[in-house]
Amino acid sequence: MKWRKKYFSACFYLFLSLVPLQENRQFGSKMTDSKYFTTTKKGEIFELKAELNSDKKEKKKEAVKKVIASMTVGKDVSALFPDVVNCMQTDNLELKKLVYLYLMNYAKSQPDMAIMAVNTFVKDCEDPNPLIRALAVRTMGCIRVDKITEYLCEPLRKCLKDEDPYVRKTAAVCVAKLHDINAQLVEDQGFLDTLKDLISDSNPMVVANAVAALSEIAESHPNSNLLDLNPQSINKLLTALNECTEWGQIFILDCLANYTPRDDRESQSICERVTPRLSHANSAVVLSAVKVLMKFMEMLPKDLDYYGTLLKKLAPPLVTLLSAEPELQYVALRNINLIVQKRPEILKHEMKVFFVKYNDPIYVKLEKLDIMIRLASQANIAQVLAELKEYATEVDVDFVRKAVRAIGRCAIKVEQSAERCVSTLLDLIQTKVNYVVQEAIVVIKDIFRKYPNKYESVIATLCENLDSLDEPEARAAMIWIVGEYAERIDNADELLESFLEGFHDESTQVQLQLLTAIVKLFLKKPTETQELVQQVLSLATQDSDNPDLRDRGYIYWRLLSTDPVAAKEVVLAEKPLISEETDLIEPTLLEELICHIGTLASVYHKPPSAFVEGSRGVMHKRLPARTGSGEGTECPDVGNAAGGSAPEAAPSIIPSQGDLLGDLLNLDLPAVLCNILIMSKLNSSLLSPQLGGDIGGSPAMGAGFGAAPTVMPASLNAPVGGGLGDLFDLGGGVGMPMGAYIPPKTVWLPAMKAKGLEISGTFARRAGVIQMELVLTNKAMSVMTDFAIQFNRNSFGLAPAGPLQVLTPLGPNQTIEVSLPLSTVGPVMKMDPLNNLQVAVKNNIDVFYFSCQYPISMLFVEDGKMERQVFLATWKDIPNDNESQFQIQDCHLNSEAASNKLQGSNIFTIAKRTVEGQDMLYMSIKLSNGIWVLAELKVQAGNPNYTISLKCRAPEVSQCVFQCYEAVLKN
Repeated sequence: MKWRKKYFSACFYLFLSLVPLQENRQFGSKMTDSKYFTTTKKGEIFELKAELNSDKKEKKKEAVKKVIASMTVGKDVSALFPDVVNCMQTDNLELKKLVYLYLMNYAKSQPDMAIMAVNTFVKDCEDPNPLIRALAVRTMGCIRVDKITEYLCEPLRKCLKDEDPYVRKTAAVCVAKLHDINAQLVEDQGFLDTLKDLISDSNPMVVANAVAALSEIAESHPNSNLLDLNPQSINKLLTALNECTEWGQIFILDCLANYTPRDDRESQSICERVTPRLSHANSAVVLSAVKVLMKFMEMLPKDLDYYGTLLKKLAPPLVTLLSAEPELQYVALRNINLIVQKRPEILKHEMKVFFVKYNDPIYVKLEKLDIMIRLASQANIAQVLAELKEYATEVDVDFVRKAVRAIGRCAIKVEQSAERCVSTLLDLIQTKVNYVVQEAIVVIKDIFRKYPNKYESVIATLCENLDSLDEPEARAAMIWIVGEYAERIDNADELLESFLEGFHDESTQVQLQLLTAIVKLFLKKPTETQELVQQVLSLATQDSDNPDLRDRGYIYWRLLSTDPVAAKEVVLAEKPLISEETDLIEPTLLEELICHIGTLASVYHKPPSAFVEGSRGVMHKRLPARTGSGEGTECPDVGNAAGGSAPEAAPSIIPSQGDLLGDLLNLDLPAVLCNILIMSKLNSSLLSPQLGGDIGGSPAMGAGFGAAPTVMPASLNAPVGGGLGDLFDLGGGVGMPMGAYIPPKTVWLPAMKAKGLEISGTFARRAGVIQMELVLTNKAMSVMTDFAIQFNRNSFGLAPAGPLQVLTPLGPNQTIEVSLPLSTVGPVMKMDPLNNLQVAVKNNIDVFYFSCQYPISMLFVEDGKMERQVFLATWKDIPNDNESQFQIQDCHLNSEAASNKLQGSNIFTIAKRTVEGQDMLYMSIKLSNGIWVLAELKVQAGNPNYTISLKCRAPEVSQCVFQCYEAVLKN
């Protein structure tokens, strides 16, 4: 209720400010409006009731002011509702405003009484004074009572077409408010069409308010095409942009940001007309203009002269924002942080403006520090380091810590500066300031990880400060350094033993690091440290309650006792190099945040769906594809596999991962599976009207994800051929099938792009179950847990058939193999290429996105062997235009070996015949969604090149099927 009190208090003072000075003077020269808030009489309601019904206009107005004052401070004056409503019939604009303010507050609690005001609204909407007409329509929109709304449609319709632009612009906003109360009523009354017409209005403020109203309505209905923007309407908006108020400009610029130009010429034209807004005094207008330019720059070729000019024009307004108040500076810096990650070249010459001032608040200092690191390069690293060294002597402890860490990040980011950074850190260690020393040790550990065997000469200096370390992170870093370089430290065993004395008092982080360091020391100096390693293993396994520590202790103990060589390979394995880029925002999220510059999303660095309640319908935005990049191209329609009517055409643009992956941070897998099953019934397949292949019901899935059944399906063991000789003049049947082809594992998500998580894998089909075989490797320095996975819609409805089973935390440098069973009953959407799969993997650190391509042979089902008569009839029935011919080169198998190999992947030979020394194999394949593919494979002895002809009612599948033939036969 606090905001409401403040709102009405503000409104009340605003209305009272309209009273002429002479009126106040008649109550005494020193009288002010504050008197209305100081009365505390008993029986006040009764007195007010009498005054409201007075015949004297001045007394009536004074009474209404007292009522509003009481309402503002929280008193219940709803009992006066009919008396206040009676005061509406007045020509006094001030009194009318006060009564309308009372109505807005109490109409919801007195809906039956509020109907009394309807006639007055209707009358006021036809008043000669445009201010009264606008006031009436504005109040109508604020009274959220269903019983009244239907009576207000006709007055609103008239006001939308009023001759006065002030009334029209007020009515435009009222449509959005009415839509929020009763959306169906607004659509039925045709108000949305009237709003669209107002975009062409001659008055720029009317245009701005119409755009604002339509944008508001479109946000609650993301799939509707209310703002049907085209070059003509964009031109009208740009014309209005120059003439409307600053807030009107923001509405129009935000609307422009949702438009995707047809080509780079249109994009440049819009940029040229938006660029003057960069010099506006209102920072909100500047940020909205930056958002439009950042988006449309994506479509401009980088070699274009205008592209370079635009980059130069973007820097000064962003720099100017940093001269505002601290709060505005912070908002600007959060937005600049995003811009620098996307286009660092914009501000690469403006490093000095991000240098910290002594009187900056801490939140501004920390944000500037972060941007300094992002802009650091070989050209400016000297001045950056000089600044950071200065910051490290400040009095603010948190800021000093960040500054020291920033020096380490510079060393990791700019290799040429690493030596200078290390020297700076050593100077800071010599200051002997405790928290500076500890932060320096933490970052030097990271520098050792980035540049192994380069700066180890400083270890002696670090060891001198061992006794001063009291923070867990610093102690763990120092222990890691001692264990990693134990062979270079003469008294490494003594140093580690000193930590071991208070083992149980240490934090878990220190205990784990100490355990690993002592095991490393033992593997490097086994004769001298046997007693020490036994002591730490005993402490970790027998005297500790921590399961992580105990498990690691047991693993080391068993490794050392059974296979010391293997232990050495595991514990002393080469560490992956670390990267400075791990704190960058994930590219897909960054694109979305760039589209939200100037909003809360750009301050939080989170998409609106993460913090806006009821945002499930929010449309995820992304930057347009650069002209000629091939992104967003349309896929050709896929024909009907069963010969019936063609299915609905696929959407021309495949939605981004964010649109369809759902909120993985709150992933509830059982609910997701239910949703997939429901969606499979609602979404007709783009490749076939029916989803064939009962993969979801495979017995293997009930038995623990991918556990192979003991008996192979009969269709796999059955020999092919047999009995077709009379038809095709065939030879005998073909031999037993070989195993199914499984592609080699490839890296799908590099660690550099996923904050240290590397994902590689492949796909396989085992006993009728499709498996996604993943290898997860943690190359970061923190433990990873809480894994979950989700797929985007795809061509064949692939979806996880269960949760991602990562049962134990994935520690640093650990690798785990996971087999994820897949079903083919998920939502369907045609992809390009057809076998493309967009995946999101979530863990405790972040959500990561990647794309991979699965071999379509995974979808070849076991009952894909056609009867001979059906094969002949189907071959003749499929049009010749649907036939595709391909060459398979450098394949040295005879026809029988080729047939056996293909049958292992559910490509069945129906018949074989020999014509003029050339073997002809006739084959059939059935996909999981019911599509049949027929093939003729020509194999000639001594010729390593095969010819394959494929016929299918969905010819788009043929290319993927040919790739499977090639992969299976050549591997």
